[in-house]
Amino acid sequence: MDALVMTGQLLLGLSILVGLHELGHLLAAKAFGMRVEKFYIGFPPKIIGRKFGETEYAFGAIPLGGFVKITGMVDESLDTKNLSAEPEPWEFRAKPAWQRLIVMLGGIIMNVITGIIIFVAMVYHNGESYIAMDEVNKNGIVAYPLATEIGLRTGDKIVKINGQEFEKFSQVTSPEVLLGTNSYYTVLRNGAEINIVLPPNMVERLSDKEAVSQFIEPMYPFTIAQIAEGSNAEKGGLQVGDKVIRINGTPVNYYHEAKELTVSNAGKSIDVVVLREGNEVPLNLEVTPEGTLGYYPQMEMEVSRIQYSFLEALPKGTEMAFSIVWVNVKAFGKMFSGDISPSKSLSGPIGIAKIFGATWDWANFWRITGLLSMVLAFMNLLPIPALDGGHVVFLTYEIVSGRKPSDRFLENAQKVGMVLLLSLMVFAFYNDIAKFFQ
Repeated sequence: MDALVMTGQLLLGLSILVGLHELGHLLAAKAFGMRVEKFYIGFPPKIIGRKFGETEYAFGAIPLGGFVKITGMVDESLDTKNLSAEPEPWEFRAKPAWQRLIVMLGGIIMNVITGIIIFVAMVYHNGESYIAMDEVNKNGIVAYPLATEIGLRTGDKIVKINGQEFEKFSQVTSPEVLLGTNSYYTVLRNGAEINIVLPPNMVERLSDKEAVSQFIEPMYPFTIAQIAEGSNAEKGGLQVGDKVIRINGTPVNYYHEAKELTVSNAGKSIDVVVLREGNEVPLNLEVTPEGTLGYYPQMEMEVSRIQYSFLEALPKGTEMAFSIVWVNVKAFGKMFSGDISPSKSLSGPIGIAKIFGATWDWANFWRITGLLSMVLAFMNLLPIPALDGGHVVFLTYEIVSGRKPSDRFLENAQKVGMVLLLSLMVFAFYNDIAKFFQ
């Protein structure tokens, strides 16, 4: 069931983004009087389709992409049989270079607009919730194995990032920081400030949710927020609202202390004392072999919330959208410099489906779809011949030099680009499968 939910979200998200991307090409082409023969979401064989005017609109059976076929254009179809004849007025190749350039940028522009709209809508609808560092630094952080490896310690208070004070706990693990050059934290430990330098491959080591959860989190007092039905916590008498104060005689002040004591007693029974309505209540609970009891904690920390007006959400959402592009630029730079490994940083459809998650959460779905829209725009702008960016390079050359590359050259460049893209696709699929068995 989890796989079906992830696959469903992936296919819906890609269908929306690919459809809008190709719609950008189609609208621009038709605006300049070019003939559009086909508009496909997915690749052939065709599942369903219908022709309106000169254009066939269809869904293909292979869902990982889509295309528009514009008459007189050398594209991924490599259909060049009519290019030897004189161009007709409605053909792509008959139009001025600046019009062809706009057509090739149409899909990218549409994806950028889509990403901005999604993020602006999310900021306007949801506002922003965050834990302020002043709140975190009342107690400090919990340093898990990845954090202790770089020198952080439980109880540290992070006061600066790269020498600058900051406001939100989420900024500690933001891509801008992890992908930065010579990034470092300044922590307050035992009254002294210490700089903790992040390794160049830190973003690679924190590339999935499990790794992030094994890095740092705030030290926080807690109460019992929810108890799983049929769990050992329920069987042992734990109740919502209880505050755990001792486990096997050891005082408990923070959630990570309760978690560590529970995990260290996996498969055993533990004596737990809780504070309930002002009274101490002793309980005996059985810990599962996995080191859990079956409850969810309620963090006793103040969460700051900001609600934005629509006019305030416009620049905030736009900034969030374009920050994704900047993160991708920095990530590519890190890959080319050798600081991070492409095999650990690139994901194919399986990896993207896992990012959506096994729960259908519309807020999360639109957040990931908005992110993918900006990534798709960035990737399509790369100067690879089979991508829009490759066409943009050739058209820019034509505009600047006044000389058009030959159809033969464009055809061969398209073939080289297709080989590169197929190789990248195979690599991404292999990567996903390899990660699955790790």
